[in-house]
Amino acid sequence: MTAFDVSGRRVVVVGGAGSGVAAAHLLARRGARVVLTDLRQAIDGADGLRAAGVALALGGNPPELLRDAELIVVSPGVSVAQPVFAAARAAGVTVIGEIELASRWLRGRVVAITGTKGKSTTTSLAARILSAAGLHAPAGGNLGPALSGQVDSSTPESIHVVEVSSFQLETTVEFHPWIAALLNLSPDHLDRHASVEEYSAAKARVFVNQTEHDWAVVNADDPVTLDIAKRGRARQARFSLDPRSGARVTVVDGWIVERSADGEVPIMRVADVRLIGPHLLADVLAAATIARIAGVDAPVIAETVAAFTGLEHAMELVDTIQGVRFVNDSKATNVESARQSVETFTGRLAVVMGGRFKGGDLGLVREGLAARGATVVAIGEATPLLHGAFDGAVTVVDAVSMGDAVRKGFEAVRGGGAVVLAPACASFDMFENYAARGRAFKAEVARLRAEVDAAERR
Repeated sequence: MTAFDVSGRRVVVVGGAGSGVAAAHLLARRGARVVLTDLRQAIDGADGLRAAGVALALGGNPPELLRDAELIVVSPGVSVAQPVFAAARAAGVTVIGEIELASRWLRGRVVAITGTKGKSTTTSLAARILSAAGLHAPAGGNLGPALSGQVDSSTPESIHVVEVSSFQLETTVEFHPWIAALLNLSPDHLDRHASVEEYSAAKARVFVNQTEHDWAVVNADDPVTLDIAKRGRARQARFSLDPRSGARVTVVDGWIVERSADGEVPIMRVADVRLIGPHLLADVLAAATIARIAGVDAPVIAETVAAFTGLEHAMELVDTIQGVRFVNDSKATNVESARQSVETFTGRLAVVMGGRFKGGDLGLVREGLAARGATVVAIGEATPLLHGAFDGAVTVVDAVSMGDAVRKGFEAVRGGGAVVLAPACASFDMFENYAARGRAFKAEVARLRAEVDAAERR
């Protein structure tokens, strides 16, 4: 990485959530004169920031503060399309993101994982596999903790496994992953990106600074990702659920295998994977591909994957009540993710959907819902959109709260089936984030369990 020194420089960090706070602390430790600004009047960690010598400018982002900076570091939750950033750039101020900042000081290599769906699962699993092999492989980035918090513990032997979003990638300049994985790509975040093309261009930045000595891990089942990866210079390692694809890591006769010129190396049985849904199996293939590039032996991969039951809020089995499975896929915040969730199930199905719509074609979910005779339980701002997309194909019922949604879903498939929270929307109309939404779903399932148990004891 380019030598980077901020000692004595005026640096403004915009955004006081986790990554912004971590960036401000890192900059202060490196000798910068740091101001953190946020639209909110109060932020978590304010006292610690002041104690570290960081000045706070809360309640707005003063244009003059940004114009007078020597460097601006933007949190991923802040859109750089705002006029204040254009004005700052016009004044000669460099604007970068927190991932870019931290990467300039890392001493180890970076594995960067992006895509519309599956980033967190793949990142967490890849980091666990590498760690099980005895490597220093902390996970972080978009799924937390912030990469800035890993800089001080980074060594030349470290492999930082980093989930990167389009918001983080659009503010990169020199970010250079040794391994960059693009899992899939479908329309998302169109409430912030001006177009699908802009969203895709942001994702493609994960490959921009790679050389022929690096690796691009690409989903051979997704033509869009293949096309994007072809533009890069890195060597390709493909993964696929289809053994006819010619991918390096694929599935053959119930086994995950690695193919090479020397033949097939069996990694593990598919039956030993404990995750729900083919899309999560694809994430396992991606993580296994990354691990094999890093030199991890197949038995280590198999043992780690077999012990991995998935992440909270990603196809998480919550409970089974009177034959009805409740599955929390609150991370399914876009249309394609919801489609994959729906198509995982084969029996009777109720899907809790809705929230703040981010764009995309809800019609893509319609066929899967109709084929299963599903009931859609609509919540939040998107309720009218859900009726418009699904009325006439499936039953759509409205719910006024998560508790109401869980119970209406249960009634729709009572006696056997599944109720899945697959919102296809952001959570911000009703909840702080997708995790709060998922926790609310699980809490209501727990209440339903208590009610059913009590009724059965009577």
